[in-house]
Amino acid sequence: MSQPADLDCLSAPDLKTLVLQLLGEVSALKQVVAEQRAEIARLKGLKGPPSIRPSKPSGMEAGSAPKPRSGGGNRRGRGSKRMRVSVEDRVLRADVPAGSRFKGYESFLIQDLVLRPMAIRFRRECWVTPDGRRVVAPLPAGIDGHFGPELRRFVLAQYHQGQVTVPRLVGLLDAIGIAVSKRQVVRLLIGRQDRFVTEARDLLRVGLKTAAWVTVDDTGARHKARNGYCTQIGNQHFTWFGTTGSKSRLNFLEPLRAGHGDYAINAEALAYMRERSLAGPVIRLLAEHEESHFADRQAWQAHLDRLAITALEVTPDPVRIATEGALWGSIKAHRMLPDTVIVSDDAGQFRVGPHGLCWVHAERLVHKLDTFTDLHRAAQQRIRGLIWWFYRDLQAYRQDPTPQRKAALRSRFDRIFRRRTGFATLDRLLARLHANKPELLMVLDRPEIPLHTNGSENDIRSQVTRRKISGGTRSDDGRDCRDAFLGIAKTCAKLGISFWDYLGDRLEIPGPTVPALPEIVALRAAHT
Repeated sequence: MSQPADLDCLSAPDLKTLVLQLLGEVSALKQVVAEQRAEIARLKGLKGPPSIRPSKPSGMEAGSAPKPRSGGGNRRGRGSKRMRVSVEDRVLRADVPAGSRFKGYESFLIQDLVLRPMAIRFRRECWVTPDGRRVVAPLPAGIDGHFGPELRRFVLAQYHQGQVTVPRLVGLLDAIGIAVSKRQVVRLLIGRQDRFVTEARDLLRVGLKTAAWVTVDDTGARHKARNGYCTQIGNQHFTWFGTTGSKSRLNFLEPLRAGHGDYAINAEALAYMRERSLAGPVIRLLAEHEESHFADRQAWQAHLDRLAITALEVTPDPVRIATEGALWGSIKAHRMLPDTVIVSDDAGQFRVGPHGLCWVHAERLVHKLDTFTDLHRAAQQRIRGLIWWFYRDLQAYRQDPTPQRKAALRSRFDRIFRRRTGFATLDRLLARLHANKPELLMVLDRPEIPLHTNGSENDIRSQVTRRKISGGTRSDDGRDCRDAFLGIAKTCAKLGISFWDYLGDRLEIPGPTVPALPEIVALRAAHT
């Protein structure tokens, strides 16, 4: 419509009519814009209209934390850093006129770093004994190869803790004055590192035997130019990484044996098979056979062939279920996961033994739900508010668990997740989450377990960073060393141990003594 000559001349009813007409036109223009955005998205091949603003991450953990008091309180400082080196005193003389009086010293503390290349030629005495034996003077402790222990420690710390790439590490060493090639640096990183890989494996064994709970997660990892997955297992005391070819349950159960390669048919294995709906006749074949322990995969596969289980073509796959059960039997036979709760993000491969679910991932499903009307958005926000409120009360329950609060929280869970909001997609999601009630409310029976897997997501970022800056690994030794050192570095951080001191002690460099990490983890678990 055309604008009138003078709006001031219009009466109140005419102005109201004009405003209503303009609002109608604005609404129609908004509809045209929405349709044009959808058409643009379709032409570009997008799944929906382009997002103008990036979606905000779920703020459940931060939003459910108690708010700090405003005003009046003292602001918390950054804290002081403890100096880990002895202080050398140097007296600086002042040029003063005659007759001045000495008033003591004014201290000024600095920290510095001495980094310089060094080359040592050891002239080893050679002797021939009367009986003809040749005796050569031994090398000092810590010398392994033609590079000293300090250089090896520097290379390992820069690569694994500093996340420096091999080419940049070669360039840095060359700039300092060290004559070293890329191949030699790679050998320093992965050559003769069995003691570190063994300590990482023993760390996992002790962790799985003593942990009341562990959180797990995985991320993509390339090995030998193929896509695979790196699995993280850990808790507040330790972290372990292991790279496998896929993210199936078989590839999760195998690392849980912590280096043991056997298979076992026992009560736990048979119970696992029954829970996974393996056929009764197949279970009887395995249970009644006199052989119940198998040293390796070849022996186990041969046993399945003898029993003709591999020839069966039914659903579920009897070979897969039987193998998973035998792995679970081996885990229990070695006293791993005695009553340990595995907390995960609801990925299927992690559903073994006592299992809990991450509440942050559960709420994230509601948070990321696409809404299209004001009714949908209001229902989504109402449910998110109820979940946050319930989450805060679960946190409080962990601090002071009582039977009355447990019963009240169970009933309240049903009221929240059995709601019907009128938003069909949200209602289906709530029904799905309600089906996971035992896992989501595992904390009611085991208050010591966490409500989320934030620890695992934080730990696994180091693997993601390593993948982004260095790609994948080319050899099995490279893969094992990468996983072992990153896990050890994370474990040292959790135990309050300097990774630099740890490397120095293992490489026999004079300095602080660091006990075996598995022993420290066992002691921490015993006092938790």
